[in-house]
Amino acid sequence: MSLKYESIVPWGRSFDEYVEMFKLTESELEKEILGCGDGPASFNSTMKKKGRTVVSIDPIYQLSKEEIEKRIDETYKEVMDRTSKNMDKFIWTNIKDVEHLGEIRMAAMKEFLQDYDVGKIENRYAFAQLPILPFKDNQFDIALSSHFLFLYSDNLSFEFHKKAINEMLRVSKEVRIFPLLDINGARSAYVYDIMKLYSDYGYYVQEVYVDYEFQKGGNSMLKIGKSR
Repeated sequence: MSLKYESIVPWGRSFDEYVEMFKLTESELEKEILGCGDGPASFNSTMKKKGRTVVSIDPIYQLSKEEIEKRIDETYKEVMDRTSKNMDKFIWTNIKDVEHLGEIRMAAMKEFLQDYDVGKIENRYAFAQLPILPFKDNQFDIALSSHFLFLYSDNLSFEFHKKAINEMLRVSKEVRIFPLLDINGARSAYVYDIMKLYSDYGYYVQEVYVDYEFQKGGNSMLKIGKSR
């Protein structure tokens, strides 16, 4: 089972947010990184400007720049209205208010849109979706999942999560997933069982607390790797 494109809201996060969410060090940013479900985030674009390379996959990359921009315009107000009605579920420190949130997100998405056509030509944006990835075994050092796995626990089964993580581990040495919350802001019911499953498989499994916290309680990521 997978989410249809129409059910996913394009919502881009910035380079700085990726670094904080996944606790990426300077040396790790030099490695081969795969972003799974990156959507219109600016992480890839900023990395390119820094002379580094990320490969991002997402089902929206089947669309043209104009189609993605239209989808962003169609859903932006809906997301902002929903956030305004649920302000108590967020921590308004680094992001000061809903208006500031909108500015940050739109800046990230505009950077993505400016980079998108060139990035497609350079194969930095690839149309693909979990749980199937069009890459070779161990092609990447780190595979990231931002706001997809665990977040959509109500829509995506435990079996889907297992297949998706298996595939990320096939193509990379380490998987990082953020956040560990579901769409309602509660800890995903899958987290414990996923941690136990991969620990039993012999992987190293660690919940890592990070400096980033916007959703209340959303300040940790899951790290699963093949070797220490």
